[in-house]
Amino acid sequence: MREGGVILYPTDTIWGIGCDATNEEAVKRVYEIKQRSDSKALLVLVDSPVKVDFYVSDVPAVAWDLIELATRPLTIIYDGARNLAPNLLAEDGSVGIRVTNERFSQQLCRQFRKAIVSTSANVSGQPSPRNFREISDEIKQAVDYIVNVRQEEIDEPAPSSIIKLGQGGQIKIIRP
Repeated sequence: MREGGVILYPTDTIWGIGCDATNEEAVKRVYEIKQRSDSKALLVLVDSPVKVDFYVSDVPAVAWDLIELATRPLTIIYDGARNLAPNLLAEDGSVGIRVTNERFSQQLCRQFRKAIVSTSANVSGQPSPRNFREISDEIKQAVDYIVNVRQEEIDEPAPSSIIKLGQGGQIKIIRP
């Protein structure tokens, strides 16, 4: 990933396609693999709430409570993204960030020391794979590396909840 590679890896929700979230060319490759318009933003994973401050210019106070109290994976969309590849962000300059608590993805983020793109391992418009076996060969062949962890699991994890935080602490639930 340090050289712009794209990986297929397990996350705290479903398997994801990932790359260095600060590398514009790597992010472009993720869009190409997913056959997705770059007008649709991608989310990123970080290993610690402390990292959110580095990627968001002004984190609303309520975000810290939401992160701390979440009982399942929670993606928060923040205004004022920074220090990320521009083609990763939504048109309004916002970004979705999830603090992962799952052991493997947390360790990956910690060792990489940067935010990692996390988008479902499917071609845009097709159903998200519920486990590794459901990931298409097209996706598997398009990435540079497939992480050899948790490939045998047949769990069907739910996607994360998504909340958008607006000005003045306004909360909008995108996906419960």
